[in-house]
Amino acid sequence: MPESLASCTLVIVPTYNEAANVETLVAAILQAIPAVNILFVDDNSQDGTQEKIALMQHQYRNKVYLLSRAGKLGLGTAYVAGFQWALIRDYQVVVQMDADLSHDPAHLPSLLKQLEGHDAVVGSRYVDGGGTRHWSIARRCISKAGALYARWLLGFPIQDPTGGYNVWHRRVLEAIDCKAVQSEGYAFQIELKYRAYHAGFHLVEVPIVFTERRVGSSKMSMRIVIEAVLRTWQLRCLRPGQSILSQRPTER
Repeated sequence: MPESLASCTLVIVPTYNEAANVETLVAAILQAIPAVNILFVDDNSQDGTQEKIALMQHQYRNKVYLLSRAGKLGLGTAYVAGFQWALIRDYQVVVQMDADLSHDPAHLPSLLKQLEGHDAVVGSRYVDGGGTRHWSIARRCISKAGALYARWLLGFPIQDPTGGYNVWHRRVLEAIDCKAVQSEGYAFQIELKYRAYHAGFHLVEVPIVFTERRVGSSKMSMRIVIEAVLRTWQLRCLRPGQSILSQRPTER
């Protein structure tokens, strides 16, 4: 990726009680791509996450930013707030990344490189060269079943529609009206990709290896899984720019 484009790239990292991970994550991101900026969108963490980010703002001046929110408002709304922050400030490329080190920053150069010929890049566990580490058999089955379910129901060719390590050119986020994306968790990741695909943008998948978090607790819940199942049905009826929250599933 050209240095000029890397300097216009923002990595968005939603956080809630990730104090044990944020310092390691920032160091690894800036080692992989020194020119990028990083925005943490924090949902009022109670473990000192914001304090650590504030210290890094001084350590990495003009490289690390914090968008602090009043409470735990959810992954999807955190990303939408981050996207809006990025677009207002004229970033050309936006990266989605988890805070728990499950998304290896070492993959960033290969992901960003692919954006030179595409509109968006999906870090994929389910293409050749991709995979997972330290997952239970049950979690692997749930994840793969979710991916197959979304692909079958929506009829779009992304092998890893629930993955959260993605790169977007600003033209995609502007065109799909990211404010209309109101899902959470897995459903948010599916909806964002589907809206882009539905709008005619070219998404490419690049292999990544996803590693289960070693520190802190997972934010995954049965509510997130159920939401993904139900919202995917609603996405079948989606019209560009429409919020799925006001829809009802219809027979097809």
